[in-house]
Amino acid sequence: MADAHTARLCVQTIQSHFGPLTAKVASVLLTRGRLPLPQLVRFTSLKPRTVRAAILVLVQHNVLWHANTEDEGEIFEVNVEECLMRLRFGRFVWQAGELFGNALILDHGKLRPPDIISQLSIHDPKLVTSSYLKPSTVLSHVSPRDKRIQYEAEEKAKIAGFQQRRSCARPRKSLQCGCEERKRKQKKLAWCIRKPRDETSHRPTKRKKFEMEDVIDDTIYFRLNFDKFNIHIRNSLIERVAKERFNDGAALVIQAALKVTQSTQTSVSEIRTEPISVANIVLQLSDQDDLSSGLVLASKKNSNAACIKDYLGMLSSADNPTPAGRAGSFVSFNSSKVQVDFEIIGRRLRRRVLESITRERHGAEGVRILRLLLDTGKLDEKQISKVVMMAAKDVRPLLAALAADSLISTQEVPKTADRNPTRTFYLWYVDQHKAYSVLLGNLYKTLYNIGMRRQAEQELPEVKAVLEKRERSDVKQDTSLLTRLEQDILKEWESKQQKLSILEMRVEETVFVLRDLGVLGINDD
Repeated sequence: MADAHTARLCVQTIQSHFGPLTAKVASVLLTRGRLPLPQLVRFTSLKPRTVRAAILVLVQHNVLWHANTEDEGEIFEVNVEECLMRLRFGRFVWQAGELFGNALILDHGKLRPPDIISQLSIHDPKLVTSSYLKPSTVLSHVSPRDKRIQYEAEEKAKIAGFQQRRSCARPRKSLQCGCEERKRKQKKLAWCIRKPRDETSHRPTKRKKFEMEDVIDDTIYFRLNFDKFNIHIRNSLIERVAKERFNDGAALVIQAALKVTQSTQTSVSEIRTEPISVANIVLQLSDQDDLSSGLVLASKKNSNAACIKDYLGMLSSADNPTPAGRAGSFVSFNSSKVQVDFEIIGRRLRRRVLESITRERHGAEGVRILRLLLDTGKLDEKQISKVVMMAAKDVRPLLAALAADSLISTQEVPKTADRNPTRTFYLWYVDQHKAYSVLLGNLYKTLYNIGMRRQAEQELPEVKAVLEKRERSDVKQDTSLLTRLEQDILKEWESKQQKLSILEMRVEETVFVLRDLGVLGINDD
């Protein structure tokens, strides 16, 4: 079940996309957990017909899970990740327009190929073959917990004498892997049907050769694959970080390396890209790209291949073969093979977010203590005071303030069995999973406040009157019908909306770093 801040943000998002009645149904499910239809009708105090219509809308747009249980029948549960992903729909539409020249329609949730062709007036199998669209299978409407329970029950039934508790813990990992493998197989088989292909050769033969080819099934419903669009967000973020740290030439090299392996990138949870050669990167860059302008070279005439190797040495921290240098690298460059390390970059981006928030709240001294604990591990108060060269009377309240914000945590080490506080060591350390979870909750709260501020600005009496007047047909044709005062009010309101949108994009990018890139190493030691 989602926490309070996440639940409020989900309800606000659903209300802005589907209306207040659907938001009320989602609010009950987020507050009380998974419920069957009779209890949902009872808690929402709505008509059964209205609740069914709201459920159909949410299921169509993949916001609601539903599964059949033996005790309660069909139950419903909100897919929180799918709901929060709707905050990026504007960016997804823009990205689709940049890639294909047409914006993918997200108003229908899921569509069959004939409906997609009629809506977009295009027929581009690349949307499916490149994994920008994925099939909406039966398993996609079931929560991961229900799928795990069902698969575990099936595997237990195959094993004779599977009754003891100790034997349950051993195959748990294999059960999870098997569940993921089943999901991948169903996705692969869902979108295509195999048909014989007649290959005629120039040489006359007695028997024709038949081969099987994959054809998109028109009866399958397709939905947007968010992972593929998140990959573009991650790659653009990595390019911008490389540009901030080095220069434009380094950003071009990392962009070319990511573009070569873009077709093989399927998820943001990948640790690194496939190995590529320097020649592949050279082919992605044109002769007009002046890479030598960002380097200090002995000779003035240098080929792009030589400059790329120098940039790869910088990006791989070849001049600093230490753990600290490795932690600050972007790529691994060994034996003429290049790989972009997503795990190292994601860990560094999350740490940068953590340090920036600590600096904003507790100053440079708080960042000094945080970095010490991240690098060395658990330390007591005296050791921290000695290493950071601060007085104990200054370190003690700063540690308490950092712990109040869940940026650091304590570990008790008792000297005796009675756990007397006077005979107990208290060690300070950074619990990254806890710190990132608290920061995510605060960011969700910020996104909710931004939405409330946008709604409050729009509901001001003078602004509301001007917006209603602007929607009139005569005013749309001739904007001079608005008075100077109304034009000033409208201009000020649009300026505020633009600032709120920019702030929302920045906060959402931080959420992307902590949540989507956090799957690589949120449990780092």
